[in-house]
Amino acid sequence: MNFHAIKAIYLFEMARAWRTLLQSIASPVISTSLYFIVFGSAIGTRMAQIDGVSYGAYIVPGLIMLSVLTESISNASFGIYMPKWAGTIYEVLSAPISAFEIVIGYVGAAASKSVILGLIIMVTSWMFVDYTIVHPWWMLAFLILTSITFCLFGFIIGVWADGWEKLQIVPIMIVTPLTFLGGSFYSISMLPPFWQKVTLFNPVVYLVSGFRWSFYGVSDVSVGISLGMTLVFMLLCLAGIWWIFRTGYRLKT
Repeated sequence: MNFHAIKAIYLFEMARAWRTLLQSIASPVISTSLYFIVFGSAIGTRMAQIDGVSYGAYIVPGLIMLSVLTESISNASFGIYMPKWAGTIYEVLSAPISAFEIVIGYVGAAASKSVILGLIIMVTSWMFVDYTIVHPWWMLAFLILTSITFCLFGFIIGVWADGWEKLQIVPIMIVTPLTFLGGSFYSISMLPPFWQKVTLFNPVVYLVSGFRWSFYGVSDVSVGISLGMTLVFMLLCLAGIWWIFRTGYRLKT
């Protein structure tokens, strides 16, 4: 294992995050704070509790997931697309470092940013609503697992994209709508039976549900199923990355 190469990639990507602190951290935190003000304070005070949890507190895990999913994909996709665009990816590929070590460096840095962002938003949310975390270690485990999984997904998008505009297509056109429709702001049990079944095809439901369980001990689907679905998606992403390096898809051409 070439730890020096992994460290070099990791530190380079983390340094870029600190240089763009306003965009990487401040912007999503401010956006999420606005959600808390509108949905948590203004609307939440007029809504009944959901599963024994106040509405303002109920949406905290969903809002954290909304930011973490979006930023995980954006950070990882930009991290690998930038060397492709600049042409420096060929130096990385020709260096004495394996594909596995390259992925660890880029995905590890992107996941670290996402976890830090999630924790900052979690602390910030205490300024707007009071809540407790029933299973703190499971909360941290779900946060890390989700960040790594969607950073792997973002890595695939960064390799697939052949233009700057394509980097934003999946986060804006697919992930954000799925997160809004995945129970971030409501329980899917509030939907009609038909739409409850349709919603179960949304993979984000399992992420939000499992993460919310770690906070309050309540969930729309079994926590075991949530964890299993997350692991399945991670394995699919790993298989996709293995195929990319195996074939050189949009990396060596």
